[in-house]
Amino acid sequence: MPLNKLQFKPGINTELTAYANEGGWLDSDKVRFRFGYPEKIGGWKKYSTNAFLGSCRSLHNWRALDNSEFLGVGTNLKFYIEEGLTFYDVTPIRATTVNAATFSATNGSATLTVTDSSHGAITGDFVTFSGAATLGGAITAAVLNIEYKIASVVNGNSYTITSAVAANGSDTGNGGGSVTAAYQINVGIDTVVPGNGWGAGFYGRGTWGSGATVVAGGENIRIWSQDNFGEDLLFCIRDGVTYYWDKTNGVNTRAVTLASVSSSAPTIARQVAISDRDRHAIAFGCNPFGSAVQDKLLIRFSDQENLTDWESTATNTAGDLVVGTGSEIVAAVETRREIVILTDASVHSMQYIGPPFTFGLSQISLGTSIAGANSAVAVNDSVFWMGNDRFYLYDGQVITLPCTVLDTVFDDFNYTQSDKVDASVNSKFNEITWFYPSGGSNSNDRYVTFNYQEKVWYYGSLGRSAWLDRSIKEFPIGASTDGYLYNHENGVDADGQPLTAYIESSPVDIQDGENFAFVRRLLPDISFLNSTSGADKEVTFTLKMENFPGTGYTQSYASNVTDSATQNHVRIRGRSVGLRLESDNLGVTWRLGNPRIDIRQDGRR
Repeated sequence: MPLNKLQFKPGINTELTAYANEGGWLDSDKVRFRFGYPEKIGGWKKYSTNAFLGSCRSLHNWRALDNSEFLGVGTNLKFYIEEGLTFYDVTPIRATTVNAATFSATNGSATLTVTDSSHGAITGDFVTFSGAATLGGAITAAVLNIEYKIASVVNGNSYTITSAVAANGSDTGNGGGSVTAAYQINVGIDTVVPGNGWGAGFYGRGTWGSGATVVAGGENIRIWSQDNFGEDLLFCIRDGVTYYWDKTNGVNTRAVTLASVSSSAPTIARQVAISDRDRHAIAFGCNPFGSAVQDKLLIRFSDQENLTDWESTATNTAGDLVVGTGSEIVAAVETRREIVILTDASVHSMQYIGPPFTFGLSQISLGTSIAGANSAVAVNDSVFWMGNDRFYLYDGQVITLPCTVLDTVFDDFNYTQSDKVDASVNSKFNEITWFYPSGGSNSNDRYVTFNYQEKVWYYGSLGRSAWLDRSIKEFPIGASTDGYLYNHENGVDADGQPLTAYIESSPVDIQDGENFAFVRRLLPDISFLNSTSGADKEVTFTLKMENFPGTGYTQSYASNVTDSATQNHVRIRGRSVGLRLESDNLGVTWRLGNPRIDIRQDGRR
């Protein structure tokens, strides 16, 4: 019999049965499609050897007039500005007490109790002391006058910290009367704890015996939004305070509240952004002018080219708009021609129209959903986002994206942690990827990718909490839960470790499955271009044979294929054949073409 070419349709399809998907791919990990053929994705390397604290959920890159580059990094614990591969802590200060804090120590213990009336801190907060004197023994001034993470809150007037050294019997002092304590803003949470009633919410989010601040459903995770206003940075905690970092003060200067430089600016917002086309600062889901009460459907914008003037007058372009449908603004995404606003139930277009109204607002669609604040992303004039049970596209109209892996994603999805979904763009490969938490995980451990050029889907496992497409930087940057940023599409390995990848097909009938067939040879068609390994460029081809639909594979034959292989001899029998290709070697990457198999007819029984 002649050689049979194994040709498969591009993309992964798990919506059909195995036989309905004949000639297609049904499973993959760390594999993408280009020109209709599968290939291993690029590897990654650490962006910097320096780590950050907390889970990063926001990245923003910009360049100053002096050509210096900055990267804003927002985590649930800190806010950093990276320059020169160093993370500078610019987390704002919430409160500062002077000549009020005192210390007490216990002989043999590293736990120190700090007394500071009405400190306002919660467990996990950070505080920096200065001006403290030695306690008399091992707890010296140098030990005290540093940043500490609050270990526990005793009550509203005291808390504990953990020293690097244990106290001794001579540590009987209180640190003197000149201690300054600078408290950073309260840390945010990293994981939603659902539930109602006793035990719901987070242990340690207040003092013992204090009233609950959350009635039901726990608290929202810490999510930042950020955008640069020229050289400076505007950033905001979701449903919290907006902050401002002035580049002229340098990376060693902490950010301040926007309200401290503008008395008319919003004091609470869901998201902030700078309209690139017309240079207005915009706050979404904020408090009205003259009120401290948040309206989650209110949009306010500053005067043009003026970050400090938010009060609407006859002589400026500041103003506000109210979204008419939905209960809250979830996300706002800027395209080249408009700002697309997504509520929990609708989609709206916000466009610059000039004075006297400045911006116009129109409803585009009703009855949509969105998974979380970071689950929407723009590509040119289109916006893609993940909903509660489907994917959407807006390109002038809102449509539901046909998805060939829909059930695979949403049947194994942790809806409690949906705010962690992060939509990302990898423009080099025309990909939009959503990182999301699977059903058994509280953090992002899976991804699903839509190639908007080839209109195909694929998925796999990878934990990234934030992403930044390449622009100023050479490579896309992904934030991992291990406290590091990684340059992606950089090399072929996982930061020095093997990057395991595989793809598996549905079964393909041999001559419509009428007869059994015996497979004698495999003729691989694979390229190892861009591999960095020497003699061990190798992948594993596994042929799997099935006798009848639904019975499962009865035989399999694994064959290692090298870059010099022309054919591999196999011995396997059945009515239909499936293919699995996988690799787990250092320095290996590959592209698959059209492999062929040598078969002979072997009868009906």
